[in-house]
Order: sequence, then C-alpha cells, then structure tokens
Amino acid sequence: MVNHDGTTAQADRVYGVTYEVTDGVAVLELSGSGSGNPLDAHLRGSLLQAARRLTTDTARGVRAALLTARGKHFSVGQDLREHARLLETAPAKAFANLPTHFNPLVTELSALRVPLVVAVEGACVGAGLGIALCGDVRVAAESARFATAFGNLALASDSGVARALVRQLGPSRTSGLMLLGDRFSAREAAEWGLVHRVVPDGSAAAAGLALARRLADGPTAGYRETKALLRSAGTSTLPATLEREAVVQRRLGATDDHHEAVTAFLERRAPLFRGH
Repeated sequence: MVNHDGTTAQADRVYGVTYEVTDGVAVLELSGSGSGNPLDAHLRGSLLQAARRLTTDTARGVRAALLTARGKHFSVGQDLREHARLLETAPAKAFANLPTHFNPLVTELSALRVPLVVAVEGACVGAGLGIALCGDVRVAAESARFATAFGNLALASDSGVARALVRQLGPSRTSGLMLLGDRFSAREAAEWGLVHRVVPDGSAAAAGLALARRLADGPTAGYRETKALLRSAGTSTLPATLEREAVVQRRLGATDDHHEAVTAFLERRAPLFRGH
C-alpha cells in the first residue's frame, strides 16, 4: 500500500503480480506460473487488479510506474494450453477473456495519468506486446524479441495491437508485421521508434526503474497534460490542437512546478519538482 506521504510502501503479491511502491514509483512485476509468463486467467485477472490499484494509487502519491516481468521473458501472450482446453470443452467461452480481462486491462493502462515505463526481456508476443505498447517509454534487453503472432494462429488482432502499431509505425509496416507475423528484434524496435532504449540482457528492469524514478522526480502535472495531448494528437485538427495547447499551458503556468523550473533556470540550478 502507498503511504499517505507517497514515499514508501510494502511489497504485495496480487496473485501473479508483485506490486510495490517506493518513493512515488509503483513497480508491477509479472510472475506467472508458466515459463514465459503466459497470460492465463489467473495472471490476466491479477494484472487487471494491479492496474486498477495503480490507477487509484496515482491519486495517493504515485508519480510514475514500471511494468516488468520475472524470468527470462516478458510474456508469450495468451496461454494457448488454456485456450485449447476452452475450444474443446467450452468454445463459447474461448474468447470471453477479451471483454473481461484484456480490453479493460489495455484501457486501464492506456488511461494512466502518470508515466508508465515498460521493461522487456526475452519474448514479448501477441497480447503481451499489446500490454507493452500501453507504456509511454519502453526499455528492451538486447536479445528481446517481439511479434504480433495473431496471423500465425489464424486470428486477426486483439489487445489494441493493430491500433497501437498503426499509430506508431504507420499502416505499411504494421500490415507486414500483422499479416506475415515476422519477429523483430529489440534493435529493430528501437530503429522504428517502438523502444526508447536497448540495454544489456538482464538489465532491462533496472534501467526501466531508473527511468521511472527520474520521471517520478519530474513535473507530474506537466507529464499528465503531455500524455493527454499525445493521446489526442492523431485525431485533433491543428486549430483544435493549438487551442488546447494554449489552455494547457496557461493551466500549467499556474503550478508551483512551473515557477520552480523558471526560478531554477535563472539561478542556474536543478529544479526540485513536487508534483503540483
């Protein structure tokens, strides 16, 4: 739980997800029961619960978050053994995980008002990729590999993967990735702009935590408004964007953090942001 002053908290295990808050940074770590963190009902449900808890905690002192995973892989996506059993025994329920887990999870993570860093080791595939794409900043290990995977299963797309890739890569490259299902490396992801930083294997979580701590020390209100502007950037007209920016800048100009930043610049020192 987050302390009232937003500084430290105990580590809690929410089923298959470890949730810990320290000094305003929430860390969510996937720790599924199977190799590769397959997103079975247990892990999906616990991650959704943790994401909802994170949304609540952002109003209680959390200023940035890190999503990472225990083990060699971030997530291989949907648990296909579980899926196969449902196709055999209860086909009508085989895709119930979309409205009950994946859709609300992607919605929750995408709507976070604080910066979300995602750290990826190993495989990040299918719905796992969709979850990773909810982050604002992504760090990937050298040997991390990504794939949409849906086409190889005679499916289309879920977890917002197609939408996120089109918005970030454009329709041409996304079509190739979705239809051909080719894997792509961390270096390729960085070249395309999907990954902010590539780091040595085994260090993605540490690098991601360093970035999350840096963001937690930053101007929280400014980050919140920046995220809102970025979400609307692809659909707003230029006049609407300019008008909204003017409103946002005036609002942020009244914050303590803005005045601190200007004063620190003039005094040639680093600003001390307090998040308001």
